[in-house]
Amino acid sequence: MKIDEICDDFEDLGDPTDQMQYLIELGQGLGGLDARYKTEDNRVQGCQSNVWLIASPDEQNPAAMKFEADSDAIIVKGIVAVLLAAYSGRTPEEILAYPIDEVFERLKLTRFLSPLRSNGLHSMVKRIQALAQHSLAA
Repeated sequence: MKIDEICDDFEDLGDPTDQMQYLIELGQGLGGLDARYKTEDNRVQGCQSNVWLIASPDEQNPAAMKFEADSDAIIVKGIVAVLLAAYSGRTPEEILAYPIDEVFERLKLTRFLSPLRSNGLHSMVKRIQALAQHSLAA
C-alpha cells in the first residue's frame, strides 16, 4: 500500500478509535520478518519494543531500496507498516530528502504513542536514513 493511500484512509476514518484499529490492521498485514533476520544487528536501538529492520535493493528498481521489518508490539508493527509504505521503493537520495515529519503530522501519529514509543519512531526513521546513507557510500 502506498503512503498517500494510508494517509487518505486515515483522514477518511476521522475517529481516533477507528484510526487506531486501522493502524493495527496495517501491522497485521505486514507479514513479518524471517527469524534469521531477527538479530541484534538488525534490531532498531532506542525502541521500547523490539523492532527489526533490514534493507535490500528493490527488484523492480535496483537504484531504489526495499525495507522489511517486524515488531513484537502490535501498535508499533502498524507504525512500521506506515514507515515501510513511506520509504520502500525510493532511492537513497529520495529517502534522505523525504519529509517524513509531514506524514507524521498528517496522520497525527504521536497521539497514539507514549513518549518512549515516540522516541522509538524517530529511532526507526534514523535507522532507515542511516541505511540509505550507507547505501550511498557503498
